[in-house]
Amino acid sequence: MATERYNPRDAEPRWQRAWAEQGIFETKNDDPRPKYYVLEMFPYPSGRIHIGHGRNYVMGDVVARFKRKKGFNVLHPMGWDAFGLPAENAAIERNSHPKIWTYENIETMKGQLKLLGLSLDWSREIATCDPSYYAEQQRIFTDLHAAGLVYRKESEVNWDPIDNTVLANEQVIDGRGWRSGALVERRKLSQWFFKITDFAEELLGALDGLDRWPDKVRLMQKNWIGRSEGLMVRFGLDAISAPQGETEIEVYTTRPDTLYGASFVAIAANHPLAAKLAESNPALADFIVECGRTGTSAEAIETQEKKGFDTGIRAKHPLVPGWYLPVYVANFILMDYGTGAVFGCPAHDQRDLDFARKYDLPVKAVVLPEGADALSFEVGDVAYTDDGTLFRSDFMNGMTIPEAKEAVALRLEGQVLGNAPQAKRQVNFRLRDWGISRQRYWGCPIPIIHCPSCGPVAVPKQDLPVRLPEDVTFDQPGNPLDRHPTWKHVKCPHCGEPAVRETDTMDTFVDSSWYFARFASAPGEAPLSKDAVDHWLPVDQYIGGIEHAILHLLYSRFFTRALERTGRVSVTEPFAGLFTQGMIVHETYKDQNGKWLFPEEVEKRADGTAVKVGTDEPVTVGPPEKMSKSKKNVVPPEVVAETYGVDCARWFMLSDTPPERDSEWTEAGIEGAWRFTQRIWRLVGDAVELSGAGQARPETFGAEANALRRASHKLAANVEDDIDRLRFNVAVARIHGFANVFGDAIGAARKAGDQLPADLAYALREAAEFLVAAIGPMIPHLAEELWVALGRDGLAAQSPWPTVDAALLVEDEIVLPIQINGKKRAELTISATASETDIEAAALALDGVVKALEGRTPRKIVIVPKRIVNVVV
Repeated sequence: MATERYNPRDAEPRWQRAWAEQGIFETKNDDPRPKYYVLEMFPYPSGRIHIGHGRNYVMGDVVARFKRKKGFNVLHPMGWDAFGLPAENAAIERNSHPKIWTYENIETMKGQLKLLGLSLDWSREIATCDPSYYAEQQRIFTDLHAAGLVYRKESEVNWDPIDNTVLANEQVIDGRGWRSGALVERRKLSQWFFKITDFAEELLGALDGLDRWPDKVRLMQKNWIGRSEGLMVRFGLDAISAPQGETEIEVYTTRPDTLYGASFVAIAANHPLAAKLAESNPALADFIVECGRTGTSAEAIETQEKKGFDTGIRAKHPLVPGWYLPVYVANFILMDYGTGAVFGCPAHDQRDLDFARKYDLPVKAVVLPEGADALSFEVGDVAYTDDGTLFRSDFMNGMTIPEAKEAVALRLEGQVLGNAPQAKRQVNFRLRDWGISRQRYWGCPIPIIHCPSCGPVAVPKQDLPVRLPEDVTFDQPGNPLDRHPTWKHVKCPHCGEPAVRETDTMDTFVDSSWYFARFASAPGEAPLSKDAVDHWLPVDQYIGGIEHAILHLLYSRFFTRALERTGRVSVTEPFAGLFTQGMIVHETYKDQNGKWLFPEEVEKRADGTAVKVGTDEPVTVGPPEKMSKSKKNVVPPEVVAETYGVDCARWFMLSDTPPERDSEWTEAGIEGAWRFTQRIWRLVGDAVELSGAGQARPETFGAEANALRRASHKLAANVEDDIDRLRFNVAVARIHGFANVFGDAIGAARKAGDQLPADLAYALREAAEFLVAAIGPMIPHLAEELWVALGRDGLAAQSPWPTVDAALLVEDEIVLPIQINGKKRAELTISATASETDIEAAALALDGVVKALEGRTPRKIVIVPKRIVNVVV
């Protein structure tokens, strides 16, 4: 080698320029090779990235580079999820414009991502805030609108009073807005919805076919869709207590078996009956207003204090004449779930139990745990929700829960209330339609015009895109589009009369629900070419965080189906394979005043203490946490590139920790990665020096050369399997192990002097090439330098994966542990084809076995082929 030490600061930018200049990562749609689409969830351009952001991109890059070597036409694109509230808030803070802030961040982050040496096709780069992108999104909206998959209705929503916008239930965390942190309120607004519930059964059933998705993600989606089989039961109302014209309350329940434990009926604050009663009851009206001060998410409902208002109405028990149940308006019931009414069985539902204890309502257990005494079993402060048999339940006594559900369903279906059966079976879903309206500026305009005569009218496709006006101000709360003097005033496309544009913009999750399909079109093609989408989708390997298991992934699955229904694509599932990576974590640091410090501001001393750099001021070291700009425990990629090189960062991110788990970034770890890359540099250099310019393949190989070749071919085969299975840390460990074998072989070759046998020279050169191939997807810059050192033409990134000789993978010898009376005493190395007689004789001849037997004769010897030998004395 020309130098003893590899210099990444020289090599890495040089090879990145070479890749870019030759355009080797730009993908052609007409390439005849089999396709492979690898994609990482695209980033939000929020400012600058840190090394923690890079882990999923590096993992995807390893897969992309490996698949190219395996002969695939790989699509590995990048874009920006560029609309959203942070840009609008930043514009307000800086007295600027969201567009300026967004595109400045894109340029910064693009440069940082390029530092990581990612094999991305930048020719397909997209930004969701670009009119060329959201024009197609508006065309999709009009297609969905025409197909009946979009509708508008007044709905109770989660309102963020700081960001002044609607939030989806999934965007409410602990009762607060996911970005602002403000306590969420309920409001009634006219909203646009996507009919995701039309696909509920299909979305649920198709989960079983996603066998390359993590089980936990599939379970999360299954629970969110929430299919349930139950009864729609009609509770008659006592005519004396009910308002005129109100005769019944309809309740959906999945536990009709517990009807004999009922103690109340509860309706939502915005139930029609509650609204009617509130007209003449000021106290109830005030209570309803109070209920509106919390969010509508399931989490908010579950965690808030349970409150109710006794309406004075009494409902008739559907099974027992003369049994009346009080009807409450309750703050934990939502109109959007079921019918907006429930019957409460406190003994067997914790929420109902909390409510019953608060209002001193009866708590009657009707499900008896196995082994419990029916005469004494009662429920205290914890509801009993497990299996058991029915008791205190008349005709259902002694039945299991499934038997009781069937029995009560049959009885209620046979009863008549008014002119209809008192109950009917029904399948319900927890999933609700997707409200996409957001009352903010920086988002995709909803292409609807509101006409006083024609109602809501879709903007004709020839008039798209509806562009955001740039001359807006943010000096007042609310949506700037509402107060723009000209933008929203248009003529109706149908009748030509004065009308106004829809001023709500789309939820940014709409932008990310089809971007993977947008990438399929090559530059110059239509933005959503059906042929291109059908060719590339589904994405073969999708990589991103578990935090997107519901919102993004479920919406994307729905959106792909909606596109298929409207004829835009032929696929229904967007992602064939899904991998959810762990995070990069780092220690946190605070000075004496409690101020967060960056890692580069902290000096670690030999005695284990930490101080501020250049001072003796002590620093408090906190436990590793997710890298966060707010806590400053971040490492910029520029710092790593300048100090160690990005290959070291890539290697460290892939090492030690399984990729689905969190990985701690440490100085010791990155230094270890640097030392190993230098070792590979020296090993390949030594092999080149010893083997010369390359040797013709000998007809035969001696034991030493054959052993090295066996290790080389096993390395290629095993690393191939590891990358295919996304076990990057295992692949790294194999390369470490091979480096030891390779180093020993080089040491032995040096001892052979100038007369290195031809077979060993060939094996050394082959081993070096196999090693360079194995590291290539992971540390590609070093691989390019070594490719040149090996005298190979072209680029390492375009070289094929080594051809593995299957004969070299067959084990000549195996190692068998020897147990005597169940305790391991020795190991036997023997031919893999040895007979049981030979194995038995060799095992009994081992010194450790002879010593352990102490002259005793074995009563029995059990040989498990290629596994173990058990000696019984």
